[in-house]
Amino acid sequence: MTTEQPTDFIRNIIKEDLRTGKNGGAVVTRFPPEPNGYLHIGHAKSICLNFGLAQEFNSRCHLRFDDTNPEKESDEYKNSIKTDVHWLGFDWGPHLYHASDYFEQLYEYALQFIRMGKAYVCSLSAEEMRTTRGTLSEPGQNSPYRDRTVEENLDLFQRMRAREFPDGAHVLRAKIDMASGNVNLRDPVIYRIRHVEHHQTGNTWCIYPMYDYTHCVSDALEGITHSLCTLEFEDHRPLYDWCLETLKTPCHPQQIEFARLEFTYTVTSKRRLKQLVEENWVSGWADPRMPTIQGIRKRGFPPSAIRKFCEMIGVSKKKTTIEMSVLEGCVRDELNDTTPRVLSVLDPLKVVLLNFPEGKTEILQAPNHPQNPEFGKRDLVLTREIYIEREDFMEDPPKDYFRLRPGGEVRLRYGYVMRCDKVIRDPQTGVITELHCEYDPATLGVNPVGRKVKGVVQWVSIEHSFTTPLRMYDRLFTVPEPASREKEGVPFTQFFNSDSLRVQEAHVESSLRQATPESRFQFERHGYFCCTDERTPDGNPIFNKIVSLRDGWK
Repeated sequence: MTTEQPTDFIRNIIKEDLRTGKNGGAVVTRFPPEPNGYLHIGHAKSICLNFGLAQEFNSRCHLRFDDTNPEKESDEYKNSIKTDVHWLGFDWGPHLYHASDYFEQLYEYALQFIRMGKAYVCSLSAEEMRTTRGTLSEPGQNSPYRDRTVEENLDLFQRMRAREFPDGAHVLRAKIDMASGNVNLRDPVIYRIRHVEHHQTGNTWCIYPMYDYTHCVSDALEGITHSLCTLEFEDHRPLYDWCLETLKTPCHPQQIEFARLEFTYTVTSKRRLKQLVEENWVSGWADPRMPTIQGIRKRGFPPSAIRKFCEMIGVSKKKTTIEMSVLEGCVRDELNDTTPRVLSVLDPLKVVLLNFPEGKTEILQAPNHPQNPEFGKRDLVLTREIYIEREDFMEDPPKDYFRLRPGGEVRLRYGYVMRCDKVIRDPQTGVITELHCEYDPATLGVNPVGRKVKGVVQWVSIEHSFTTPLRMYDRLFTVPEPASREKEGVPFTQFFNSDSLRVQEAHVESSLRQATPESRFQFERHGYFCCTDERTPDGNPIFNKIVSLRDGWK
């Protein structure tokens, strides 16, 4: 395993800043989520980047909640975000902040803008502002309220704070340039009235700052040196710089944009994810089919695999969409080295070992991991009646079929060689119901002399196994880009995969009966599974399928 640090354009910028002594040799990053939904796998890239840089450069990363929109935010979302960051293996230490921590300072800076003639109270409606903003090819039109005096603006803004006006009556706009080629500089709104209780500040405020204004000032107040964000904020950077240059803040962080993480066969828009939850397409934000961090955690993805995946795909400015199989490949590689093996049978066919005495049990030893002896061994109980997979028996098999056939021999995994002597059928349907076999007691761990036994089959003791449901997951959508036709009026939910969840009953070896939540196993031949925090009515653990043993998506 390599110990080399990753290299990308952001790290190169930071290294050059350190070389030249910029920022006094400090490196301070931040992860600034909005507490208006659960984080998804795309956020994991930003988390790993910002907190990873802090670890790499022996510095710090702040967790700051961008809580400027109280209508959509809640403590539920905030707490879930903190849980997700910790689960991914990162910690912010004492550096937990909220944009709402700075509401008073942001208000004072807004008064400073007004006194400088750089902001004004506008009384246009939202629709009127949209129509006068212009287009990408045509300049905007000045608001008729743009030339209000400083005194009038101060009076109106202070009265906005004092709750004298209803929602939408006024906004505070920065006075920049309505003819700018960058639409974000056409007198953007920096404050609006919202008579809504805030989950942090209660009813203290009824005016709330906009994100573009709040973000840059919060960065400056916290001494952030490198403000990393995704490419959709590239056109917002001139406004970020204008605010800080106009206010002459002692700290002016550098905003750097990188490409966000997109996946095939899913959606990562919070709006669309929320729609899936609210319309009951899924069982909640933590549904294992969801691309949320809590969803992939519940499915069984290990956090180390997510970190390795984010490191592998790297950071660039090129917009790319990653195949879901790439992430699953990283998960599979991680699980292959770290998960113990167990036996299970999903489609059972009963086998009776006629020469194995009734009531007898024999303990067989099986390695928990064939390549890692340090994982130890476990007991498998062999009894007269066992289950094998139905597909491991064929009456008239092709030439290259090496599993069980009438008169043929196979080895029971970690056990004896057995021979099939008789096939029993249901007299009504003709379906095979059981096989009568004999085992060779001299073949435990050795090959029979003069006999070629190539086939090895899964098995469990009927008496010493338990039955439990396995939740089998597939892609959430049937097409790679489910939201690509929304502009044509085709809802992304039209491509929801109705087979994205199916439940398969399995017979599992008894060693897993005491499995604990989030423990992971390879069910040999069937894939990797994670124990949930749920139990069947008779107390057996329930398992989610994490990934198959190889990529099987078509």
